[in-house]
Amino acid sequence: MPGGRLTDADRQHIAQGLAQGLGYAEIGRTLGRPASTVMREVTRNGGPDDYRAHRAQQATQQRARRHKQPQPDPPPIPDNGYGRDPQAVADFAESFTALLIEQGLPRMEARVLACLQITDAGALTAAELVERLRVSPASISNAVAFLEQQGMLRRELVPGQRRERYVIDDDIWLRNLAASVHMQNALAAITRRGVEVLGPDTPAGARFELSGEFVLIVGAALRQAMEQWQQRLAERARYS
Repeated sequence: MPGGRLTDADRQHIAQGLAQGLGYAEIGRTLGRPASTVMREVTRNGGPDDYRAHRAQQATQQRARRHKQPQPDPPPIPDNGYGRDPQAVADFAESFTALLIEQGLPRMEARVLACLQITDAGALTAAELVERLRVSPASISNAVAFLEQQGMLRRELVPGQRRERYVIDDDIWLRNLAASVHMQNALAAITRRGVEVLGPDTPAGARFELSGEFVLIVGAALRQAMEQWQQRLAERARYS
């Protein structure tokens, strides 16, 4: 039912929609689900080119069986002498992770990003992430690769060792915003091309022209936000 867990029939419908070239929003409307639900379902089960309903259903059933087994409590997040309430920190970590997922980030990537954000050092090794999140090294590796591609973390060698650790810093959102600006630039270029090919006096061309105006406004706003943030960081550096 809408709002509940996806059923086998729902997954068959998603697979059919992808085969027909439908977008997440259109598939979601026919199921009575938000597009983000469809996107997460497809992303965690092979992506739009490799999604298979029966495989997704089997994977979901396997995850459900694992969740029914008693799970050890995760180790407490180190306090580092700040006197924090451990339960409050754990609750916040869960809420922050849920928000990242709601915004479209896959679950494991959201858990890794939240874990790094909450640590005071802003850096953890793969082994530390495995221990804290109680997941496999392969899960961490895949999540890190995705987040690195999105500019949301970077790798560095642990001083004096051959191990890597994964780091977030004050530029995390700036890098992510830069990726958004790059996408807006690409959209602006393709909409201009659409107007040229379809003709500005045609209904389709006029639609692309209007879309292009909106994309330009969004791109300008994003660039302004980046400049303001860079100025803010420079001011903090001067007074620190």
